[in-house]
Amino acid sequence: MKAYEQQHLGYAPQNGKVLVIVQLSGGNDGLNTVVPFRNDVYYRERPTIAIKREEVLRLNDEIGLNPALEKIKELYDGGLVSVINNVGYPNPDRSHFRSMDIWQTGSGSDQYLSTGWIGRYLDAQCHRGQCLPHQALEIDDTLSLALKGEKTNGLSLTNPEKLYGQTQNAFVKNIAHLPPADDHESVAYLYKTLAETMSSAEYVHSKAKVHKSRMMYPSTELGKSLKTIAELITSGVSTSVYYVSLSGFDTHIRQNDQQDRLLRQYADAVSVFMTDLKANNRMDDVMLMTFSEFGRRVKQNASNGTDHGTANNVFLIGGPRRTRPVLTEAPDLTDLDNGDLKYKLDFRQIYASLMQDWLQADAKQILGQSFDKIRLF
Repeated sequence: MKAYEQQHLGYAPQNGKVLVIVQLSGGNDGLNTVVPFRNDVYYRERPTIAIKREEVLRLNDEIGLNPALEKIKELYDGGLVSVINNVGYPNPDRSHFRSMDIWQTGSGSDQYLSTGWIGRYLDAQCHRGQCLPHQALEIDDTLSLALKGEKTNGLSLTNPEKLYGQTQNAFVKNIAHLPPADDHESVAYLYKTLAETMSSAEYVHSKAKVHKSRMMYPSTELGKSLKTIAELITSGVSTSVYYVSLSGFDTHIRQNDQQDRLLRQYADAVSVFMTDLKANNRMDDVMLMTFSEFGRRVKQNASNGTDHGTANNVFLIGGPRRTRPVLTEAPDLTDLDNGDLKYKLDFRQIYASLMQDWLQADAKQILGQSFDKIRLF
């Protein structure tokens, strides 16, 4: 039996559940995503970029989806989408980099952490003797802070074959077989990381051959990434968390065309992804969370765009059928903080709920404090 088979034999995600995170980078405009079409303030403050009432895909009597999210509306009608409004955190930061750090580390705005919330989830698995980088995979060339732990990091890859090929380089293999210097802690850590990466790369490459999707995914980067994730899930790869990003949402100028294009890319890719999982009897086991680092200001700017704001919406897609598809009330556009939405739900409450109730992990240990959970379904 090969070394990687011995290391990974018998491991599976806790209770078989998988979390897929889609990050909308740049600060997606939540008000033009989940549209408060009954609110006159929305149309007064956005005279040229507001979504027309007759075009909104209505969810209830107050809010509806951007028409570019038609495929998400179909999933919503099938009971597979939860909409969470007014998500944010105290004393919000409007810097892309700082706010993304806060979301990725699960910190307060006054904290500066070097580990991510998914990375600390990996660290928690180390207590069970399961320090395996591929338990969290990011479909990208670089690893986000969210997946970096103190003891264990996740693994980034664009496709399993490419990563495996890189680890089979003769120079890399020779280094991996050299005895580490015991008296140099940093060098020993690098050897450990290299060995774990090679083992995980071999394991993922081997398992990825089990299933190849026959679904026609969009040819976009997100479509390709979600196809890779679906194939790995269906192949039985022992990964609990997948992470992928869609960028371009910093819409200061001519927002509508750019946001609509990106939202349609997102919706089309997610729709095929869910159809793929359903066809392979895995949809009930997979939860997809979509977030952005902040929303936009209520009032449009002079360039037919919007500037950096605060609170935003989050989507949860997949898993069991919903009894409460809209989990929080519509934004209050008459009670603003210097022109910005006030958050009503701390994003770490969502993290705590997903960790505790979906992945069956210790949310308090991972987040560093207790947060009131929300009902996911």
